[in-house]
Amino acid sequence: MYLFLPKQYANEIRIEPLFTNLFWRTFAIKFNVQYIERHTETLDWVTLLLVCCFVLLAFAKYLYPKRFEEFILLPITNKYFLVQGRNDEIQHPFNILLFASQVISVSLFIYLIIKKINPEIPKSNPWLFVQICTGYVVFVFIKFSIEKIIGAIFSIDSLINSYLYHKLSYRNLMAILFFVVNLVFFYVIDPSLNLLFIFVSVILLLNGIALFYSYKTNGNVILGNFFYFILYLCALEISPYIILYKALS
Repeated sequence: MYLFLPKQYANEIRIEPLFTNLFWRTFAIKFNVQYIERHTETLDWVTLLLVCCFVLLAFAKYLYPKRFEEFILLPITNKYFLVQGRNDEIQHPFNILLFASQVISVSLFIYLIIKKINPEIPKSNPWLFVQICTGYVVFVFIKFSIEKIIGAIFSIDSLINSYLYHKLSYRNLMAILFFVVNLVFFYVIDPSLNLLFIFVSVILLLNGIALFYSYKTNGNVILGNFFYFILYLCALEISPYIILYKALS
């Protein structure tokens, strides 16, 4: 900052920092200006995680282009299950890449909801995201293991594997929607809690539609074992989420 002096002296005389500070202090006292401390939250770690999600999706598309193309078209056609997924390979690297992306995207969204409900929790717990991520993986793994055990007990392994593969594929697809929404909510708009719950409702609706199509595919088997199907539905598709909701609330 320069004084208003002739041009030949402009580069030689500067206002000292002490004078500048004194000026602003005098200005603040005279006009009763109050300084407000500004708190800014770094999103570097969120950016890194979203980049990881993008890289995982890019690897899946690069390594398995045909499979990825048919996977994206799942809402329109079930060709993915008829061709690429006919062997129900849950442990296929393609599924593992997408599931890793799902874990990150869903955990980030849960973190955002908790932050909106109580902003003090993320501030007091720097490991909150890690805890959410770990809890999500453990929950999915336990539920998956129980379903596999039930399949082995009742000798319906092939049916359970097909059902689990369908469910995993649909949820991996919905995880891409989570990824896009996270980009918008973290960097474009500041969502209200109502908006977040509306999105959760949409996801639950889409999940219900996906389960309906999966049940429809195995309709003959389900009708032949309707009692066991209702028992399974209550025990493993409804009650775990109720228990999880009660535990979190």
